[in-house]
Amino acid sequence: MVFVNARSERVAAAPERRLAVTMVLGGVVSVQLGSALVTTLFDDLGPGGAVLLRTAFAALVLLALWRPARGSIDRPTGRTIALFGIVLALMNLSFYEALERLPLGIAVTLEFTGPLAVAIFASRGRLDLLWGLIAGLGIVLFAPDIGDGLDPLGVGFAFAAASMWAAYILLSVRVGRGPAGLGGLSVAMVLATIVLIPIGVHDGGGALLDPGLVVVGLGVALLSSAIPYALELEALRRLPAATFGVLLSLEPAVAALIGAIALDQALAGREIVAIALVVVASAGALRSAPPSGAPDV
Repeated sequence: MVFVNARSERVAAAPERRLAVTMVLGGVVSVQLGSALVTTLFDDLGPGGAVLLRTAFAALVLLALWRPARGSIDRPTGRTIALFGIVLALMNLSFYEALERLPLGIAVTLEFTGPLAVAIFASRGRLDLLWGLIAGLGIVLFAPDIGDGLDPLGVGFAFAAASMWAAYILLSVRVGRGPAGLGGLSVAMVLATIVLIPIGVHDGGGALLDPGLVVVGLGVALLSSAIPYALELEALRRLPAATFGVLLSLEPAVAALIGAIALDQALAGREIVAIALVVVASAGALRSAPPSGAPDV
């Protein structure tokens, strides 16, 4: 009877797992569609103006969902949230600066080295060195193209975004577990918006008030932040963290596919192999690492 009940529970849970997997993959696709859509704003707004619109709308969405309880932000918590807001601003700005100069798949792959590094250092399994070597080999395969097809400044911005993403993961744990909870993320996003105003206004100018561009900016915020965040939170209730991490590791591959289809950014064979190696390394490292962060914002 015990075995029958256990088997029935597994059968009953199967649809929930499939739904959760679909949610994670839907979130991954949504994020990369948002990244593809934002490139249409660069001619008019530049990366600074585009990231300002995206972050401002994301802040409004997060404030509507989560507000910190009154009195929950003491001085130490406020300092952490302020630092988190600066990291959010720099992470998104660096990525958009990279995205203006690099194909989507390559920009996402280089940026993904941030969470990959956190996962490798957080895990103490014997395979950690192997995952690091595989990822390193993938990055090395991009090297011949730097300066000859790959903008060196774009590569630098991508690695800057990677370092900020790593810092974001570490800080998100402190903010999420702090007294402000998810409300701290909302406040941090507001602070990120404030930090981005000078460069956003410098790059975008009066075009920031163009209704058509504002609508696109709202679409970017929904695709890049609101939709995937909601899907990932729901998926985490149904999936083990290890499985969730492996599914998220598909982001560079999905980015390359969307870049090829939506942006006509065909990649060379060596670049495809490089992305595949980073995906494999990420899947392995994220599967064995303890949960240490939140979904993308």
